Amino acid sequence: MSTDDVPVIDISPFLSGESEDKKRVAAEVGHACETTGFVNIQGHGVPEQLIDRVRDVAYEFFALALEEKLKIGRPAPEITRGYDTLANQSLSASLGNPSPPDLHETFGMGPVDVADDPYHTEGMARVYFAPNLWPARPAAMRTAFEDYYRRLRALGAEIMGIFALALDLREDFFDDKIADTISHIRFNKYPAQLEPPLPGQLRAGAHTDYGTLTILYGEDTPGGLQVVNRHGHWVDVHPAPGSFVINLGDLMARWTNDRWVSTLHRVVNPPRQFAERERLSIAFFHAPNYDAEIKCVDTCQGPGNPPKYEPLTYGEYRLEKTLKTRLPESAE
Repeated sequence: MSTDDVPVIDISPFLSGESEDKKRVAAEVGHACETTGFVNIQGHGVPEQLIDRVRDVAYEFFALALEEKLKIGRPAPEITRGYDTLANQSLSASLGNPSPPDLHETFGMGPVDVADDPYHTEGMARVYFAPNLWPARPAAMRTAFEDYYRRLRALGAEIMGIFALALDLREDFFDDKIADTISHIRFNKYPAQLEPPLPGQLRAGAHTDYGTLTILYGEDTPGGLQVVNRHGHWVDVHPAPGSFVINLGDLMARWTNDRWVSTLHRVVNPPRQFAERERLSIAFFHAPNYDAEIKCVDTCQGPGNPPKYEPLTYGEYRLEKTLKTRLPESAE
């Protein structure tokens, strides 16, 4: 796939703190946000050893017997915690396009190091700061996953700073809006497909993400991520070595009056000759505070370009989207 579809950008000059380098990186990222809504980032500072450790532990968890994994089953449809069984979600339904259930099983976790105060324990916080659920084994799972969450929470905040400069805003423009982030991680295990899928059934149906941005680790194997490019064609995404794939969510499209793109994407089935291969992806869904108001920023509106969207509160928006994807018989 050409770099015109999903460019590779080294963000380390931005993280080093030099003003001109920050502006250059922000301009490159901003161009990608306007055209494809996807970018491969390198120089992100997350240790490769941590990524490998988290991947290995995730595979170990998903290899457990089903009854073992179900001990930490998702407690409610709206709460993104714990284990979800195979084929109990249809992501395309979030856009009003229901399809056969997606062919993946998942483990979800949310914020760590949460304060014990009303903002984090009452009202909508019961959904977005619900306790994480941990299995008895693998023994290393909680420590590895919490370490990974902390690193990606920090990276997400840094990328939001890049976004701010790319939009001609102060670098700290989004800081107060993400200070109590409700970001969550979903570990997606795509099993071997020993039986052909149903007509229209995919590993993950076509959808857009709901929040600000997604930081994705994905294995470059057959049956992987596809995005719609600027010409309207589905194209494969091949993660560059040592990179994360970043894509925008719906909030950045709303904040920017559709100047930036929340791109449709999906995970396709492997060709039958590769049907026995499993695959893992790890998606960190970065999000603002649950009570953050999302409205068009000043630099993306003006005479002849009024705001397209009414302001909304993110927690309510995400709840509505999430519940659309859950199947009626889901144990979530």
